Order: sequence, then structure tokens, then C-alpha cells
Amino acid sequence: MGVQLVRLSSNKLAPTQKLQFSMQKGRGRTSRIRRRKHLRSSESRGVNESYKSEFIELKKWLKNRKFEDRNLTPACFPGTGRGLMSRTPLREGQMIISLPESCLLTTETVIRSYLGVYITKWKPRPSPLLALCTFLVSERHAGDRSLWKPYLQILPKTYTCPVCLEPEVVNLLPKALKAKTEEQRAHVQKLFTSCRDFFSSLQPLFVEPIDSIFSYSALLWAWCTVNTRAVYLRPRKQECLSAEPDTCALAPYLDLLNHSPHVQVNAAFNEKTRCYEIRTASGCRKHEEVFICYGPHDNQRLLLEYGFVSPCNPHACVYVSRDTLVKYLPSTDKQMNKKISILKDHGFIENLTFGWDGPSWRLLTALKLLCLEAEKFTCWKKVLLGEVISDANEKTSLDVAQKICHHLLEESSAMLQRVSHMKDEKVSLVSQLALVETLWREELKVLQASAETLASVHTSYLASPERLGSPPVVGVT
Repeated sequence: MGVQLVRLSSNKLAPTQKLQFSMQKGRGRTSRIRRRKHLRSSESRGVNESYKSEFIELKKWLKNRKFEDRNLTPACFPGTGRGLMSRTPLREGQMIISLPESCLLTTETVIRSYLGVYITKWKPRPSPLLALCTFLVSERHAGDRSLWKPYLQILPKTYTCPVCLEPEVVNLLPKALKAKTEEQRAHVQKLFTSCRDFFSSLQPLFVEPIDSIFSYSALLWAWCTVNTRAVYLRPRKQECLSAEPDTCALAPYLDLLNHSPHVQVNAAFNEKTRCYEIRTASGCRKHEEVFICYGPHDNQRLLLEYGFVSPCNPHACVYVSRDTLVKYLPSTDKQMNKKISILKDHGFIENLTFGWDGPSWRLLTALKLLCLEAEKFTCWKKVLLGEVISDANEKTSLDVAQKICHHLLEESSAMLQRVSHMKDEKVSLVSQLALVETLWREELKVLQASAETLASVHTSYLASPERLGSPPVVGVT
């Protein structure tokens, strides 16, 4: 039987040689296929971490709050780090987590705690976000005395959101992302400054000086914890809190699920069962990482809000600034300011992007309006409605799109070189720089794909005998 299962080459062997060849374990085609499958599987398979003391404690803590999980287990995965792995095959539509309300950390949890009396009497009323952040800082300081210790000890000690990065690293981010990072940092700084009197009112609860507990770094950690890990709940109203939306809850264990843009899940708080439930919209094999999707976010948004970049993200895009938008347009255009004003008034000056499929429809529309000839300027409304104005306008806007794309390609390549040099010089910042490097590398891939699309469309468009009647189809909304 062994001889019959072996596929031989054209070099003929003696019968005894065939038998020896077939009986050598692991040398046949079937074994090679198994090895390849095992290699592919091991590259994505996580290392089970349920044996670690922190997860044993967390499981006990959750069990005391009426939650036991038979579908998933904590594991460490290549590429994504700590996450949750399927213990059994998961079916489409299967409930993977049903976390009881008793496990959620909400503003109601904070109000019921020792902090409640201080929050209730403080004026002006604290925000829901401040209440959650104050509780997190206080409980982390409590250490072993905290009832939430099993959850707190698995939270990240530091975060990689741009608001936490060193200023010299933030300077290497794309301009739009850098500006948003600075806005976030100013927001957290303002929150800290405005709440120092409130923090001082909590001094009776602590032996140590309040400033040593509620420091800026402690508040930043708590703010990032809520911002990166909270799930959404229907708005609730706590009379002692400000009118800001109270929609955030921290969900222990559930928040170990990592993001993938390629999956779909149904996640919501079930008012009948009083549980936060997640159902998978697709199947998952045993011992694979189970993902959820945070939303159709591009990589700049993911980095800003969650502190990571998703490789090969289908929603990835590269933003075009206003300065870059007009960089390759004629400076002699006397109507340019008016055109810019029209774009601004109609919401076409922001969110202009290049994607995997080329320039977005918004970017091309903006360029078509900016490239209108003087005698065609009165047709600007038709441009915004997607109508073709002239053959010359179509060609010019494509030319400008190509120039902008190539400019951004050169900029991305230069930034990658700059980051690489800094990694050699600033060893202490290597991990932060690696994150920025990943973002630029992903943006470079998107721009390369856009450049290829533009070149192809431009060539076929010029070769078309009826260009005016058949405008090039590029970009998405």
C-alpha cells in the first residue's frame, strides 16, 4: 500500500527502493502538505495565557459576578499581541460573549462607591468622563485593596495613542494627525487643570498628598483607558453629573478582543437580559483569534483613538491638505479664492483622500471645480453634482491628481527615511518610532496603489475616441 501512495518522479526506482522511500516518515507529499498547513496555522495561532495568575484571578472575579466563558480563552498572538482565542469552532451568528451588567464599570458604579458622596456635592457637576477617570485612578492607587484589582491589573500600564507619545515623535506624524493629536493633548491638559480643585476635595480619602495620586500622567492613563476600551451604552442620566452624554462603560474581559477591519459582529447591551452581548457575523475555527470591528476607520483614526495601525486596512487612505490641494494649480487663476470659498461652503475642503482604488470622488470633484476654465466657472454647481463639464477639465483634473499623488509618495518616502534615521539615534524611542513607521509604510502602499490606478485610467482615457462622453471612473465617495 505504501508504494501505491507515493507519487514518483520520472527517475525510475527499483521496487525495494520505492518501498524504502515511501516508508520514510514525513517524506511524502501528504506530509509536506500537512507541514505547510501546520506552519501557516502556527504563524497565526496564539499562545494560551489562561494559566497566568492575572487571568486566573480575573476568571474567579468574573465568576463571582455571574460570568463564565466557555467559548474563548486569553492568548498572545503574533502581530496583535494579547487577545482572545476560540476554544471551539464558532458558528455564524453564535453568541460569543454575554457579559452581565454586574461586570460593567459605569458611572453608576462610581456613584455607588465611596466617591459618590464627593461627586454628588461637587459644583459644578463633574462630567461622566471625569467620574470614570477619577474612579480608575483611585482604584489603581488602592492596589490590592481594590475590589476591581483583577481587572485593573490586566489593563495596559502605558498606551501608544499619539497623545502619549513624545513630542519629537508626534512631529513625525502626518500633518492632519499631528494637529488632531495636539488638540487631544490640549483637551486632556484642560481637563486636568480644571479638575484640580475637585481632586483636592478628595484628600480626606487618602493618606498621601492628593497631587501625588491625581497627577497629569495618572489622569492621562485613565483617560486613555476609557477612550480606547469603553463600549457604548444607551445614554443614562445621573442627576449629580453634568449634561454631557453618559454612554461609556468599561467591559472587563470583553475588552481583550482585538480589532480587525475584515470582520463583522453585532454588539450591544441587551435590555432584557441586562448583558452586553456580542454575536459573530462569521464563523471562526478552533484556536483562532476572535476579533471584533471598532468601525470602518482609516489608520490615522485607529492610531489617534486606539493607538495602533491595521496592516492592509481596506479603509486606509491618505489625506490631502488644502495647501497640497492647490500646490499644482496655476497661481495666475484670479478665481482661485472664490473656488476655494465654494468648496469650503459646500463641505469639499476636508476629507479629500487617496485610497486603494485611487483618488476619492470628493477629491476628484474638488479638483474638477478648481480646474474649471474661466469661461466655464458658472458651471460649478454641475461639477458638485458630478456632471462632466469639458474634456479639458477632465484631463486637467486627472493630471493634477497624479502630481499630488506623486508629491505625497515622495513625502512618505522621505518621512520613512527620517524615521529610520531617528531609530538609530534615539534608541529609547524605538517602539514609538516603529509605530509611526508602520503608519507611513501603510500610507506609502495606498499611494502606490493610487498612482497605478491613476496611470492606468489616464492612459485609457487619453486613448478613448469619445472621451467627453465617457469620463474616467476613479475613486469612491
